[in-house]
Amino acid sequence: MAPTRRAALQTLAAGLAWGTHGAHALSPMRALPPVLHPGEPLRFPQDFGAHPAFRTEWWYLTGSLWPQDDSARNNTAAAAAASTAPGAHRPAPLGFQITFFRSRVDAAADSRSAFAARQLVFAHAALTDVAAARLVHDQRIGRTGFGLVEAHEGDTHVVLRDWTLQRSGPAERSTYASRVTARDFTLDLRFTQTQALLLQGDAGFSQKGPRIEQASRYYSHPQLQVSGQLTRAGRTQAVSGRAWMDHEWSESLLDADAVGWDWIGMNLDDGGALTAFRLRRADGSTLWAGGSLRAPGQPVRKLSPDEVRFTPLRHWTSPATRARYPVAWQVDVAGQRFTVEARTDAQELDSRGSTGSVYWEGLSTLRDARGQAVGSGYLEMTGYSGALRL
Repeated sequence: MAPTRRAALQTLAAGLAWGTHGAHALSPMRALPPVLHPGEPLRFPQDFGAHPAFRTEWWYLTGSLWPQDDSARNNTAAAAAASTAPGAHRPAPLGFQITFFRSRVDAAADSRSAFAARQLVFAHAALTDVAAARLVHDQRIGRTGFGLVEAHEGDTHVVLRDWTLQRSGPAERSTYASRVTARDFTLDLRFTQTQALLLQGDAGFSQKGPRIEQASRYYSHPQLQVSGQLTRAGRTQAVSGRAWMDHEWSESLLDADAVGWDWIGMNLDDGGALTAFRLRRADGSTLWAGGSLRAPGQPVRKLSPDEVRFTPLRHWTSPATRARYPVAWQVDVAGQRFTVEARTDAQELDSRGSTGSVYWEGLSTLRDARGQAVGSGYLEMTGYSGALRL
């Protein structure tokens, strides 16, 4: 992309789509923004797809990968099962993130031009090499149209030139395929559903603040089985692993007093899944909290705000931004105590070239009160280098 075009899109992303209040003012002729209502069921496969009427949406894939040796290349499925088996002896994993964002641009609503940026699609990709304590990442941005950049309705199919994510199969047995050609690596991965969708909040209505309109539609795919290929430094390897996917969309998500959030999505070694989050004020106090816990064979337990508590244990300061992140936490949920520890501290992503924010997103280990590792997943922290605005 030419530098002038990139700069123009970045200006749109930062100024129009991610928080310039004047850009979101509705003219008298424009439709009122959509409203989420508790009790409205999610419908699949339609809700796998994009919801362009809403301001903000994302499809978020995170997880662990283990390179397979040459003998394992001939049996990727068996290798994946072996590498993700609870208690299996494994070398240090690679962490990965693939995220596609869609953002409605209200400032272009009145334009009749085919080139108007009514919807923007952003994408982030990151790879954490735990053994080398190193993270590499890349980002993309584009306005929808002409088949080059699209977030399709009706089912998951997001295209940002050569970065793609697409779902296939019955609604209850989803398979996702994603290919990302980043600056320092290429991921060509397949994700297979192994258990039922996890509907967050009240059947997919997830409140994010004290007011009912501060909510999102939100579901997760925990315990995804991963297989595929990773290319880096000119070498292609078969990989397998385990992942977590979130899909969330909203019109109004953050309370005015919230500067960011802390969030974990953890695949438990017993097959369960834990989500916990809190919205944070500038002084570090909790504005709102929630999450879910699903034990094997049990229904999802929604976590109320008074059942979730985040307590920082250890901090790391980014040499690039000077932001200070808690990279180890005590997380109390529904009477159970866990600790979350980053697999490596330096997992900060500077996405000012796309979404306009800097955040920490990294592979982490979950331990129980005895210090025993009981799961693995991702910790996300936003608003530490400046207040986040959606």
